[in-house]
Amino acid sequence: MKSLIGMGVALVTPFNADGSVDYQSLVDIVEFNINNGTDYLVISGTTGESVTISKDEKLKISNTIIKTNAGRLPLVIGIGGNNTASVINELNFTDLNQFTAVLSVAPYYNKPTQEGLYQHFKAVANACPIPLILYNVPGRTSKNMEPSTTLRLANEIENIIAIKEAGNNLDQYMELLRRKPKDFLVISGDDDLVLDVVLSGGAGVISVIGQALVNDFSKMIHFGLKGNKKISKEIEKKVMPLIKLIFEENNPAGIKALLQNIGLCNDTVRLPLVPASEQLKKKIANTLLSL
Repeated sequence: MKSLIGMGVALVTPFNADGSVDYQSLVDIVEFNINNGTDYLVISGTTGESVTISKDEKLKISNTIIKTNAGRLPLVIGIGGNNTASVINELNFTDLNQFTAVLSVAPYYNKPTQEGLYQHFKAVANACPIPLILYNVPGRTSKNMEPSTTLRLANEIENIIAIKEAGNNLDQYMELLRRKPKDFLVISGDDDLVLDVVLSGGAGVISVIGQALVNDFSKMIHFGLKGNKKISKEIEKKVMPLIKLIFEENNPAGIKALLQNIGLCNDTVRLPLVPASEQLKKKIANTLLSL
């Protein structure tokens, strides 16, 4: 699916100081991304603090982004969880007409076997009326979806069209790239590894830092997709210090500190997350000045 090649961004959910959703800042972030080179927008992912967002808030957030986007970029929405029936129920009751694909995270906490992961995603895909992107993030789910499981799903289920792979494991990326079906997309969820993945045949990234460093990160991805290793590696060297910093404590506290520095939203997160420490904020601000 060509519309999902390039730089997608996993949008934050901005909050006011009282913890309510800051819809004006959300509009500003969406406009900033559209105007500076983002290829598609991802709503209600980990970076959007989806686990602390109510159903009513999720609907209003989605509608705000849809209205602001006005058809300019493809949209992907996160619908996933560790209760297969609940995921299917949410798919059945969500209006997906404005979305290009659904991003669905591997079940967390339950720790299913590889067969359990396969059966979960098979059931979700069969209930999903639009293309489905698998999301493997073992650092959060405590269970790695092995390449053999991903490839089984990719080969057997037509509307599973991609994986957001975020295992921070280059060997796993390379196995997926070597063995995947021709049109299946391997999308990186690791900002620090994405360029090597793209240069090896990956389709791009669903990025955290990309929503703040839109121009630089997008150029890096697109030079990489064109095979221009020299220029893309120069940009990677420039942005890597900030990538490391925003993940030093937790996500999305780090990216919100960076977005606050560039005037797009404040750094409020919802418990059990807390904002970045003052020490980290200073390091982010100083590193940003050196770009």
